[in-house]
Amino acid sequence: MGLMNRVCNQSVNAMSGALLLLGAAGLLAGCVGRLPVDATYEARAQDSRVRFIVLHYTSENLSDSLQLLTRSKVSAHYLVADRPPKVFRLVDESRRAWHAGASEWFGYKNLNAMSIGIEIVNAGPLDAMGQRWAGYDRRQIALLADLLRDIQSRHHVSAHNIVAHSDIAPLRKIDPGPAFPWRELAMQGLGRWYDETAVRRRQPGIAPGWLAQAGRWQAMLKQIGYPVAQTGVWDAQTRLVLRAFQMHYRPVDYRGTADRETFAIIENLANSAPAEP
Repeated sequence: MGLMNRVCNQSVNAMSGALLLLGAAGLLAGCVGRLPVDATYEARAQDSRVRFIVLHYTSENLSDSLQLLTRSKVSAHYLVADRPPKVFRLVDESRRAWHAGASEWFGYKNLNAMSIGIEIVNAGPLDAMGQRWAGYDRRQIALLADLLRDIQSRHHVSAHNIVAHSDIAPLRKIDPGPAFPWRELAMQGLGRWYDETAVRRRQPGIAPGWLAQAGRWQAMLKQIGYPVAQTGVWDAQTRLVLRAFQMHYRPVDYRGTADRETFAIIENLANSAPAEP
């Protein structure tokens, strides 16, 4: 008999009297490692460690994606294939996957430790300039929506915390790209979106001078979660963050250029931004 079994058996014998007195046959739930564990009581003050869901594209075919995500130093909890649509679980949700890298959202930086990563089989950009992008299979997106809904319901992930890799790492990442159907998913409650009617009405009232105020843009982007240094000037990092924002919320033009429509969308989201700690 192994040491762990002996420890468990000894613990059960020692506690048998207490078990009978309490009338709780399951008082000693089992052993964790070498120690007996009593799971009779459960604290109310707890929640899931999962706070974010991060979406990626693989930029590879299914075979190469599986090889990369299971045999290298990067991983994800799930891989959503396209032909045929299928979900692979590669890392148990209770464990950390290495998918986010250096990243930040609402000030949280250790995102690998508090997120679920989902890779989607998709080729990404089809040319060197990033002007043409591979589309997403409709059945694949429907399957992804089911997966997101399941994860969100179990871990109570807020809509504003279902994000792109490019949202949390805008200086170095562009996935899942401007072809990803964020609006479609947000209409199902699987992500954040803005009030389109309010944005259209707001645009004519935006003063031209506001577009030049980099500090104002930076403050609003930070308020809605984006990692952007508050430099007060239109520097390279601000334009990259703005490009990431546009890929997500205004993908018809994602050059990172300040314009009235983008300003109105950011402002609308900032006005309803959650009070994240």
